[in-house]
Amino acid sequence: MKHWIGISEFVAVAELQSFTKAAKQLGISVAQVSRNIAELEATLAIKLLYRSTRSVSLTEEGLLYLQHCRHLVASLEEANRTLANLKATPRGQIKLTAPVFYGETRIAPLLHDFMQQYPDTELDLQLTNNKLDLVQGGFDLAIRLGTLESSSLIARKLASRTQYVVASPVYLAQNGTPQNLADLTQHQCLTGTVAQWRFMQQGKLVQFKPQGRIVCNSGVALMDAALKGLGLVQLPDYYVGSKLQSGELVAVLNPLRQPDDGIWAIYPQNRHLSAKVRVLVDYLATKLN
Repeated sequence: MKHWIGISEFVAVAELQSFTKAAKQLGISVAQVSRNIAELEATLAIKLLYRSTRSVSLTEEGLLYLQHCRHLVASLEEANRTLANLKATPRGQIKLTAPVFYGETRIAPLLHDFMQQYPDTELDLQLTNNKLDLVQGGFDLAIRLGTLESSSLIARKLASRTQYVVASPVYLAQNGTPQNLADLTQHQCLTGTVAQWRFMQQGKLVQFKPQGRIVCNSGVALMDAALKGLGLVQLPDYYVGSKLQSGELVAVLNPLRQPDDGIWAIYPQNRHLSAKVRVLVDYLATKLN
């Protein structure tokens, strides 16, 4: 590395014909520029510059040396830019986990678009409704829904979700439309993995334990049961949104709807500066909102 000392300073002085301007361009002192060039000349045992109080000019050897050094400095600057771009451009494998339905319908398509935009990335996507240990599993990122548990992981909110209580028009025509939580006790409530339905009543969050003929750990299956008139179900917007728009399902108890909760990206602290994680999280936040 000793042979590199003074080369950048020599090129800057030769091109600007001024120690002062070269020092300003390089962000160092004039004295340091002079010392480094003197050390370079000593290493080469050749005088490169003629110095006077008014001007700087190249010796014959200095002119020849400058032609080669310009290429060296340009190559070094290009190498530095390449490393900077390497840090800024996502590349390599991204290992991610997400809930099954939300992952299939929302996350996976966005990841595929992301990979088209960044062709040097690779994907290991594991869809499961189990909350995997990110550190032990070597995951870069996880998508979590709802209220987060306290942990040392870094969390960023990507979007919000709305929970609806819905039923088919046929079911409501046959059984009536509930107006309050007490009315729910007279209805068939289709139950999933969440044992309690949550509502906002008189400014307070309250819970209701649903009862009915069907218990299932699949939101898709529960929505199908609701579409076929088998009862009421509480599901997020990404399950029932299109069915509400088409009129196949009808939302009830809207005044008692719980506040929207979050859709989150969480990742281990040691990965929060990774370019691939940072850029992907920004991308998901933009697309999901």
